[in-house]
Amino acid sequence: MQGSKCGVLCAYVSLWRMLTFPLQSFFMSFRFEIEATDGKARAGRFFTPHGAVQTPVFMPVGTLGTVKGVSQDVLEELGVEILLNNTYHLYLRPGVEMVRSLGGVQKFMAWDKPILTDSGGFQVFSLSDLRKVTEEGVAFRSHLDGSSHMFTPESAIAAEIGLGADIIMAFDECTEHPADYARSRGSMEMTLRWLQRSKDYFEAHKEEVPWFGRQLSVASGQLPVNSKPDPSTGKRTVPLQDRNAGDRWGDRGPSTPVAGAAASAQDDNGGEIYAPILSQKKGKDGAPRSSSPLRNYVEPGQTQALFGIVQGGMYPDLRRESAQRTVEIDLPGYAIGGLSVGEPRPLTYEMVDAAMPYLPADKPRYLMGVGTPEEIVHYVAQGVDMMDCVLPTRAARHGLLFTSEGKISIKTARYAKDDGPLDPKCGCKVCGRYSRAYLRHLYASNELLAQVLNTVHNLAYYLDTMKAVRQAILLGEFATFLSGVRPPHLSVP
Repeated sequence: MQGSKCGVLCAYVSLWRMLTFPLQSFFMSFRFEIEATDGKARAGRFFTPHGAVQTPVFMPVGTLGTVKGVSQDVLEELGVEILLNNTYHLYLRPGVEMVRSLGGVQKFMAWDKPILTDSGGFQVFSLSDLRKVTEEGVAFRSHLDGSSHMFTPESAIAAEIGLGADIIMAFDECTEHPADYARSRGSMEMTLRWLQRSKDYFEAHKEEVPWFGRQLSVASGQLPVNSKPDPSTGKRTVPLQDRNAGDRWGDRGPSTPVAGAAASAQDDNGGEIYAPILSQKKGKDGAPRSSSPLRNYVEPGQTQALFGIVQGGMYPDLRRESAQRTVEIDLPGYAIGGLSVGEPRPLTYEMVDAAMPYLPADKPRYLMGVGTPEEIVHYVAQGVDMMDCVLPTRAARHGLLFTSEGKISIKTARYAKDDGPLDPKCGCKVCGRYSRAYLRHLYASNELLAQVLNTVHNLAYYLDTMKAVRQAILLGEFATFLSGVRPPHLSVP
């Protein structure tokens, strides 16, 4: 019951902090707390300018600012707390300056929760014949139109600052597999040099994030502020004729003074701006949809969190060295990259084990680009806090569905007359409404709804798996939970 006791203690500590420290302490740019541990597994949460995220967490991939086939309201219903966007793809289309001019990725895609952006390094290096790597950076040709571009650590970070995600990744070189020792060491050394350049540029330009300026970022967008103070109060007001404002702040008329809990800031002219911390948007039950001040209000002065990436190929000593030297460049969090690139899965676990002891226990650990539902459970057992993967969405589009009974290829004829739910143990709305026969019919008919429903289910399965893992850690029962995780999708050690 060690995890349970830790969870209770951490809850009391959190309450004490809320009562002891002033409100502005809760608007720190990034903060990570561990609530419970069970073996190497950890349950916690981190706080970003756009909200809090419970860990361990699986992050759905919205490469181009969208999780393919799933709208943002459905993602919210599924309980998604953070998304991943890709800098390379958004850089090419619609362009960083376009997103910046529209207030950053959160406002652009109408998503008021945290976002993490990959630097684009993996995508650039996957171009193979379309790129050239030098010490300066990577010259590459667009996969869209063949146009020439250059990513350096500085330009990649500039793009990520312009996009405005809460967590951004340093520019790294993802070592191909297989690669010999000399090649892996050279790549690791370059990644370390690029990390320092990434941090130097970030520290010099972090205030350029597009959350502020003439507009105050509130809820999912930056709402324009009345240029004239209210003559009776001297306080500035939020004009609600803006599309997002009307949706967020209820039915009050234009330029109505904001009521309720308020937070003040300074506009460009030095005037005081007042905006509510609590969202007034109502859910189906009539209650406010959110009461999280961190999600709905970005306090002026906050910045993004830059994470470093451990590389080293498939050599344990290089992974250890990379982790040690990466941590020397003090950052809010660290990732392990360059895995799940074609190597045998036991080798992946070995590389994670090699790096993990050298990553700080008080900072989040992010394993990039993994894996199956069973794998992510085992990675949590190794001490990983964050994961992402395209597998649940990509597999769904190809009719491959994850269930408590194993993988199901819904396209096969055996399901043509099956009137049972996709997964009788799953509580998602797909399993609660549609039969396997209907899902097979949609896929066989090439209906777009097939991809949508398949994706919703797969995401729900991944997210529910991670919720169960977190709960087991909090209760101190993770070892028992892990022992019951069979590998129906992929063999694990």
